[in-house]
Amino acid sequence: MTIDIKKCILEDSRKLQEISYETFSETFKHQNSPENMNAYLERAFNLKQLEKELSNIFSQYFFVYFNNEVAGYLKVNTNDAQSEEMGDESLEIERVYIKSKFQKHGLGKYLLNKAVEIALECNKKKIWLGVWEKNENAIAFYQKMGFVQTGAHAFYMGDEKQTDFIMTKELELAGE
Repeated sequence: MTIDIKKCILEDSRKLQEISYETFSETFKHQNSPENMNAYLERAFNLKQLEKELSNIFSQYFFVYFNNEVAGYLKVNTNDAQSEEMGDESLEIERVYIKSKFQKHGLGKYLLNKAVEIALECNKKKIWLGVWEKNENAIAFYQKMGFVQTGAHAFYMGDEKQTDFIMTKELELAGE
């Protein structure tokens, strides 16, 4: 079993679009209408949008490979790329998705640890993420990884307003 991680570049936009569609659909299609799913997928994962995000110096995407196959991805944001105003001492984990057939192999933990590593390299004091209030498996996983709920914000799936819990983890910087 080999696990590798690779930073995405602009030329990865189509591969990123494919895995984004696949993992988001696997995760949420059973709890949302097809119309709202399609509206969100088209808005969030069209090539122009992904290329814009890949070009933003304050956002980074990473693919995780399991036995040389793309198994999932991570997106982190700092500074003004964060989806909420959380300050310069924070790093946002905006997306962490693993294809269903690769779940339960520790890849989500691997990606979260990569986010922590990036945050520490950037001298961030906390990491945070938004998770849908109905995504109980993800909430339990984040709690196990040391995140606590610190708030909530609105998330739109098509025209449906949903609630995401904001979960935060404080980091200890070297020398503190």
